[in-house]
Amino acid sequence: MGDVQHRIPHSPHQQAAERGPVGPDAEAHLSAELAAMVASARRRAVRDGDRQIDTAHLLHTLLESDPEVREAFGSGPQVARLLGYLVQRSIGYGLRWQSSVEDSGALPTVTGEGWSPVAAGVMETAYERAVRRGDAFADGVDLLAALASEPGSRAVEVLGRAGVEVRELLESLERLERPRGLAERGRGLEA
Repeated sequence: MGDVQHRIPHSPHQQAAERGPVGPDAEAHLSAELAAMVASARRRAVRDGDRQIDTAHLLHTLLESDPEVREAFGSGPQVARLLGYLVQRSIGYGLRWQSSVEDSGALPTVTGEGWSPVAAGVMETAYERAVRRGDAFADGVDLLAALASEPGSRAVEVLGRAGVEVRELLESLERLERPRGLAERGRGLEA
């Protein structure tokens, strides 16, 4: 029968990463603001000595750059705690991540585009969330929702260490989700 390995995806984000390419194709579906944030996350990964952009790089950049994302956390102290953990990544906390790839074991460890497998799936899921909303481009809130719903990600580990109740954050993001952009046309397609 040959060497056939059965991979069991552990999350929708990992399934999304297996379905399609990430990188130039997925990045074409980002809002201009989110594309700039991804470029910043890429620079952060290089500065940190990491081979790939992971979910913690994405979370860090979102918190620094997107007021809507910061607003989702409600209070300044929680954002400050999160940023504190993320800044520590290069000076202690997270050093164990430098020599490893963010991977659950359900996917190949290299995406070929400079993304960790988990981050690749999260990017695709952010775009899918935008499409469900009726928008052509994912934004920072879409990416935050995708990051927070990936239980094995480094971003969720950081959220937990900073005392963020991830389930409450996800519920809050669902309440914040509102039709934008092409929402009316998107609703017509669903009918």
